[in-house]
Amino acid sequence: MSPLMEFLSDKWWMVFPLMAVAGRWAGGWRLAGERRHRRRVELYKLRNEAREAEMASIAEVQALMATHDATNRRWLDYELDVGKLIDFPMMTDVREPLTVAFLRAKREADGQRPASAADLRSVSGLKAYRQVVNNFAVALDVAEREARRVRDSRFSGPERERLATARKLLMIAENDAATPAERQAAYKRARRELDGLIVLPDVTLAVLEGKIAPELDSGPRPPQLHQG
Repeated sequence: MSPLMEFLSDKWWMVFPLMAVAGRWAGGWRLAGERRHRRRVELYKLRNEAREAEMASIAEVQALMATHDATNRRWLDYELDVGKLIDFPMMTDVREPLTVAFLRAKREADGQRPASAADLRSVSGLKAYRQVVNNFAVALDVAEREARRVRDSRFSGPERERLATARKLLMIAENDAATPAERQAAYKRARRELDGLIVLPDVTLAVLEGKIAPELDSGPRPPQLHQG
């Protein structure tokens, strides 16, 4: 009988504790493997959740930027249409608290706007931009409702007549069927009618004069006066 067999025959009882040790070792290895697997699954889920959160935040920033653009376009509708400003003069009257409030809200929203949706990554930055865009949209809504309510009611009877006359003259100034002399004369008369009633923003004047530039001479502009 070989020495190994002699040893085993004499120590046969050691088989049982060795089997127990082997079982515990195998079980421990299995549990360690399961823990590693769970960690990998958890890490995968965390990465997935982080990626989904990033995509969701980018989508929200894109939606906020779209709202920002739409609100700016609504304001530009007034700045680029002198007729609309005559109909709703409060929209350019910086003595009106509601007008001042939406112009301030616009500046704040423009200042917070990111160059692209992907550039706004922080939670605090997203929260701040969401707030200023919402403030801008609400402030413009409020100012528009008030401007449409009051229209030209704050002007006297003669002043309302001047506004109506200016609107008609501007229609002539922008009418391609009118002669150059008629368009130029109508524009100058319209500016005189508006002086002291409505302050036209520079961008409004630039657009208006761009439409009738060939008919305008190079003389100085009439002075801009505040509403009153």
